[in-house]
Amino acid sequence: MNRYPLWKYILIVIALLFGVLYTIPNLFGESPAVQVSSGKSTLKIDSSLADRVSQVLQQGNLLTDSVTFENAGAQGTVRARFHDTDTQFKAKALLEQTLNTDPTDPVYVVAFNLVPNTPHWLQAIHAFPMYLGLDLRGGVHFLMQVDTKAVINKRLQGLQASARTELRDKDIRYSGINRNGDTIEISFRDQDTLNKALNILAPQLSEMSIQAVLPVAGADPMLSASLKPEALKQIVDNGVTQNITTLSKRVNELGVSEPIIQRQGADRIVVQMPGVQDVSRAKDIIGRTATLEVRMVDESVTRGTEATAAVPFGSELFKVGKNAPVVLYKDPVLTGDYISSAAVSFDQNQQPAVSIDLNGDGGRKMRDATRGKVGKAMAIVLFEKGKGEVLTVATIQSELGSRFQITGMGSPEAAADLALLLRAGSLAAPMTIIEERTIGPQLGAENIKKGFDSTMYGFAVIAVFMIIYYMLFGLFSVLALSVNLLLLIAVLSTLQATLTLPGIAAIALTLGIAIDANVLVNERIREELRNGNSPQAAISIGFDRAWATILDSNVTTLIAGLALLIFGSGAIRGFAVVHCLGILTSIFSAVFVSRGFANLWYGRKKKLTSLSIGQIWKPNA
Repeated sequence: MNRYPLWKYILIVIALLFGVLYTIPNLFGESPAVQVSSGKSTLKIDSSLADRVSQVLQQGNLLTDSVTFENAGAQGTVRARFHDTDTQFKAKALLEQTLNTDPTDPVYVVAFNLVPNTPHWLQAIHAFPMYLGLDLRGGVHFLMQVDTKAVINKRLQGLQASARTELRDKDIRYSGINRNGDTIEISFRDQDTLNKALNILAPQLSEMSIQAVLPVAGADPMLSASLKPEALKQIVDNGVTQNITTLSKRVNELGVSEPIIQRQGADRIVVQMPGVQDVSRAKDIIGRTATLEVRMVDESVTRGTEATAAVPFGSELFKVGKNAPVVLYKDPVLTGDYISSAAVSFDQNQQPAVSIDLNGDGGRKMRDATRGKVGKAMAIVLFEKGKGEVLTVATIQSELGSRFQITGMGSPEAAADLALLLRAGSLAAPMTIIEERTIGPQLGAENIKKGFDSTMYGFAVIAVFMIIYYMLFGLFSVLALSVNLLLLIAVLSTLQATLTLPGIAAIALTLGIAIDANVLVNERIREELRNGNSPQAAISIGFDRAWATILDSNVTTLIAGLALLIFGSGAIRGFAVVHCLGILTSIFSAVFVSRGFANLWYGRKKKLTSLSIGQIWKPNA
């Protein structure tokens, strides 16, 4: 009656092994480390840098536990692990001094970090510790405000240029086109020309509300164009979204585990980076601006003599990058804002190339710039921190439009790197940090200790009560509760979820919900014994009839947890994830595992006369 088939015990053993293996990594802690990443978008780090870092540390007599190269990001990183923070600080100073010959233009970003001490054999089976949130691990918190006026101004400039180009293409003459605040004003010599322009511009500039303005005596007829309210909102939303996307790419350079980058209100962005200790370096990475420009080569300077020749007025010498030095005109043909996509392709000779697609305005600008300049040289320049680096210099083979290729890349890897740089946009608008908060590792460790203590003390009190009140069945319940806690932490570690203080609260709540299911089972067994059923029958009926009640109560609680998960955000969402997973593991442990222990202990006893389940109160007693 109360015997599990062998496969059920095997399933429980597998669950226990899974729980132990994937919970253990959380017990090894973390070591101080220094992370070396690329300080320039054009520099890709490989394994040779790990050897160079090892040599620098050896020459500086700084002992390191390990130096590893990780290719998780687009450009790769090198991490050096140390035994104490003193060595970590010395190593950072030494690496910055040695790797970056020019402190004003660093080639490598050297930042403090923390790395887990998980043994390699556990990492081989993808057993990693949970990520810890800002309140547990320490780190930095920034609240940044996007300059929405700059976003709108940038879009109005583009619309103003589009209006000018449309009128020129249709051969409609205007006497002036000016900006008055957020309004574009276009004046004409006569009313007929104004009407023609209105018919042309209205469908082309659908984002704007265009209307004729009653002319003042002696003034020219004029069109007034302003952004529609829905278009204005969309422009601001797109600008904030683009900044969030760009920030996400930049934060990856710091090797932050599970950073939080989310919108707050209409024009603010919250950035939380757990584990980051170097606040100044974090601010430097986040505030980095990178823009692309396409410029024509000044061919009045003979190639090969750029380094010594006089630079003509209106031109500029670039000494860094591919095919440098080279003299380019200062006025750009177009900027990276006009590039809609860039992908790796092959030219007619099946050699690696980069295919570039421009938006409508960009295609028009490119056609105007390259018309009549076949055979001339054109360069793409990347500007970071005010300094330009030449990505490539190409010869114009024919008039270029909205789609063209950059050839002569040499290798597919070089083509892929250039395509990535062209796709990665800059910030849509500048941002200012209006709130900065730093949480030290010590405060995070204190929060972990308090959360751990509250969970363990709660577990201990529950265990003592259950064993005293339900005796042996109370022990079964405690063992099942232990399995539940083990499985919950293992699942969170496997999913690489971020644990925060609300998550620890959810774990404590899960223990209470899980033990409630065991209380239902034990009381149901007691009730069957009071009704005169035999001990074996009481165990069987008690578990079977308690199952429906346990399922109903957990499903209703799960619905509430899913509502928090769907509609919540931030800390509430973290609480909901742990809460929902805890309900699922508690259902498995409270019924399946708990009954397994009961069956294993009592199932083979044919002449069972009593159960160790505490005092059974009978009404007639």
